[in-house]
Amino acid sequence: MDTLPLLFTAVVIGGGLYWFICILGSAERKGKRAVNLSGGSIDDDKVQDNYDSYWSFFKTPKHIEKSDKVPAFVDTFYNLVTDIYEWGWGQSFHFSPCLPGKSNLEATQMHEEMAVDLLEVKPGDKILDAGCGVGGPMRAIAAHSGANVVGITINEYQVNRARLHNQKAGLDGLCQVVCGNFLEMPFEDNTFDGVYSIEATCHAPKLEDVYAEIYRVLKPGALYVSYEWVTTEFYDGENEEHIEIIQGIERGDALPGLRHYSDIAEIAKKVGFEVVKEKDLAKPPARPWWTRLKMGRIAYWRNHILVMILSFLGIAPKGTVDVHEMLFVTADYLTRGGETKIFTPMHMILCRKPK
Repeated sequence: MDTLPLLFTAVVIGGGLYWFICILGSAERKGKRAVNLSGGSIDDDKVQDNYDSYWSFFKTPKHIEKSDKVPAFVDTFYNLVTDIYEWGWGQSFHFSPCLPGKSNLEATQMHEEMAVDLLEVKPGDKILDAGCGVGGPMRAIAAHSGANVVGITINEYQVNRARLHNQKAGLDGLCQVVCGNFLEMPFEDNTFDGVYSIEATCHAPKLEDVYAEIYRVLKPGALYVSYEWVTTEFYDGENEEHIEIIQGIERGDALPGLRHYSDIAEIAKKVGFEVVKEKDLAKPPARPWWTRLKMGRIAYWRNHILVMILSFLGIAPKGTVDVHEMLFVTADYLTRGGETKIFTPMHMILCRKPK
C-alpha cells in the first residue's frame, strides 16, 4: 500500500478532528468546547441511565401522575443538556425575534434588554431572574441596567457555570446566583424591585404556584415581566398533527404541559397581579424566530458526528449521543410549531403588584 495516500488520509482525518474540536465555535461565545461535554452534576457512568429515566417520565407530559417529581426531572434535564446548549446555542437558553440587520447574538441581547426596560428599574435596584440558567440574560441585563441581579436555578451545575461566567465577564459584583426551586424561593417577602423570567416558568407544573411565589417576593408597586411558552389561538386540541407537535415540544424540553395563551393573564390576576400589558412578541413585524433552528440543521449533523466520535472514544459520556439526538428531534417539533403558528416561545406578559 502506498505511503502517500495513507499519509494524506491521516492528515485529512487529523486536520478534520482538530477543526471540529479546537476551532469549531469559540468557547467564549458558546461557553463550552466539544471535548468538555458532560452530564452536568451527573457522574459520567450514570448519564445514560438518567436520560432513560427522564425520557420515561416525560413520555406523556399531559398525564404525569406525580407533579411533585417534576422539579427533580427538570433538574435532571438541565444536567443532561446544559453543556450541549452552551456549546451549540450560547449562554442564553431562549429564543428571540429575528430582526432585520441584526445577528442572532444582537437580537438575543435586545430581547433581554427589553425585559429589564419594561421593569423600569434604576441602577442599584435589586431584581430577580426566576430561572436564570447559566446566566446569559442576567449578565446582559446587569450590564445594560446597572441593577443588581439575583438569579435562581434549580440546577447546581448551572449555578457553578453562571458564577464562572459572571466572574469572567467582570460582573460578579452585580450578579448573584442561588441554587433553589422557584416554587419555594429562599427570599423574604417584598424583597425585589422587579422580577423577570425568560422562557422558564413553562417548567412549573402549575403556573399559579410560581406566579404566587414571584408575587410574594416582589415589592408592592413593582413590575414582573415573563416570556411564556404557550399554544396560540391557532392550536386545535382535536387536530392530531397539532397534538403530536405540542407533545414533541413538551417531551423534549421537560415541560409538564404547555398552557394556552389565554390562560396566562387569568392566572396572573388570580394570584393578585394587575396585568399591564400582554403581547406575542413573535408576531409580525418580527421575522420567524424558528429560522435559527432551520439554519442550524447542517451544524447539527456536523456536531452530531463529533458527539458520536467523542462518545466512541470515551471522551463524552455514554448517553450524550441520545441527548443530542433528542434535542435535534425537539428542534424539528419547535420549527413545526412555529410554521403552523400553533406555538410561541415569547408570549410576553407584564404585571404589577398592587401598592
